Amino acid sequence: MLWRLLFLMLMATPAAATQEYILPTLFDISDVAADDVLNIRESPSADAAIIGSLPPDATGIEIVATHGNWGAMNVGERSGWVSMRYLTYRTDVWNADALPENFSCSGTEPFWSFEPRAEGLVWWTPEGETVYDRLTVLDTGVFRSPRRGLVAQGDAGRLMASVTNAACNDGMSERQFGLEATVILEDVSTQLYSGCCQIAPAR
Repeated sequence: MLWRLLFLMLMATPAAATQEYILPTLFDISDVAADDVLNIRESPSADAAIIGSLPPDATGIEIVATHGNWGAMNVGERSGWVSMRYLTYRTDVWNADALPENFSCSGTEPFWSFEPRAEGLVWWTPEGETVYDRLTVLDTGVFRSPRRGLVAQGDAGRLMASVTNAACNDGMSERQFGLEATVILEDVSTQLYSGCCQIAPAR
């Protein structure tokens, strides 16, 4: 029954595909002079205040949304905007039945997080962590779609998650996320959690 529920959650909303990529995904900087930087601005405008910058050789920049020719990314505890003109999308991010290298999810009320490790997954709460030694990753078959279904199993029980490309906020910061997670945790009881995911380390 729960497997069927996970499948329905994964397939519920069609991914909004483009010919090139589906957000969120990772980009590398291109066409920025070696002695220059790519500015991160407070809003999607060349006149907006600069809140940070990226070196000309920066890679693995997670863009979670776009507005015209501007892309939203997280920097510290807030989000900012960079010009998409200087970004090249990567084709090695969303591979079939797999997760990006730095994929992780977390939520609040209550606090929780999980991330893949080796062939399994580690679930964390303030009470401690649980290691699941087997992880299965499912995708929709849509080219470069970020939508994923996860099933992790171990001695402690089973964890299932549906990850959907949708606007998400952690409720604790001004960061924007491009992935929303719903988690069903089965151990001594069955519990439901929700939160956000990211595919790049925090900057």
